[in-house]
Amino acid sequence: MQIDTYSLSIKDTREDRLFNFINVSILTTALICTLYPLIYIVSASFSDSSAVISGKVWLWPVDPTLDGYAAILKHNLIVSSVLNSFFYMIVGTVFNVVLTLLAAYPLSRKDFYAGKLFMFLFVFTMMFDGGLIPKYLLVKDLGLLDTRWALIIPAALSVWNVIITRTYFRVTISNELLEASHVDGCNDLRFLWKIVLPLSAPIIAVISLFYAVGHWNQYFNALIYLKDPSLYPLQIVLKDILVQNKVDMNMMADATELADKDALRELLKYSLIVVGAGPVLMIYPFVQQYFVKGVMIGSLKE
Repeated sequence: MQIDTYSLSIKDTREDRLFNFINVSILTTALICTLYPLIYIVSASFSDSSAVISGKVWLWPVDPTLDGYAAILKHNLIVSSVLNSFFYMIVGTVFNVVLTLLAAYPLSRKDFYAGKLFMFLFVFTMMFDGGLIPKYLLVKDLGLLDTRWALIIPAALSVWNVIITRTYFRVTISNELLEASHVDGCNDLRFLWKIVLPLSAPIIAVISLFYAVGHWNQYFNALIYLKDPSLYPLQIVLKDILVQNKVDMNMMADATELADKDALRELLKYSLIVVGAGPVLMIYPFVQQYFVKGVMIGSLKE
C-alpha cells in the first residue's frame, strides 16, 4: 500500500508562518545593515573624489577611478610597510599560537597539580597591568627598541586565548584517550603532536585568526617602539598618508586647489580602509568553517 507522504507531513500553523516571516525580516534587515556599509566603502574608494564629497555615492561607484589607490601607491614606504605587516602577522601569529598551545595544554590536564596556581598567575595579569612606562622601559632594557621583535615578543601571549584553548582541550580531549595512548607507549609530547593538535584544528584556526588580525592592525606598539621608517607596519604608513593629505587653510590660496585637496582626502579615507582591512577579510573565509565551532566549544563553562 502506498503511503501519502504529503498527508503525513506537518503543516505550519498561521502562528508558525508569522514567526518565520518576522524572523526572516529581522535577519534580512540585520544583513542589510551589516553589508551596506561595506559595499558603500568599497564603492566610494573607486569613485571620483568630487562624487564622494558631494554625497552622490550611494551603492555603486560613480565615475569610477583609481585616484585614491594611486595616491596611496605614490608613498615611498607603502611596499615595505605591506611586507612588514605580513612579516609581523605571519611570524607573530606562529609565535603566539605555539606559546598558547604550550601553555593551554598543561593547564587542561587534571593531573597537573600546579595548574590552579599557574592559572591564577595568568588571570592576575589580565586584571593588573604595569602601565605604559614600565613596559617601555622593559622593552628598552631588553634591547628590543627599533627592532621587529618589539612588535612580537611583548604581545607574545594572550591570556584570554589561553583560557579558550584550555577549555577546548578539556572538552574535546578525553582522559580515556590520554590513558589509551599511554598504554600504547605514547609520551606526553608525542600525544600532543600526534593526537591533540590534529583534533584541535577549529580552536587553532580561531586563535590564529585572532592573533593575525591583532598583528595586522597593530598601530600603537609600532608608534611607541619603532623609529626606523623601514620597520613601520602598514597602519603607521596609512596614517602618515592621511596626515600628509590634510588640508592646511593657511597654505592654500587657491580655492580650486583647496577643494581638490579636501576631496582627495575624503576619498583617501575609504581607500585606506579597503587597503587596511582587505587582507584580513580575504583570510576569514578560509577559517570561517572552524570559527563558530572553535569559539562555541572553547567558551563552554566547565
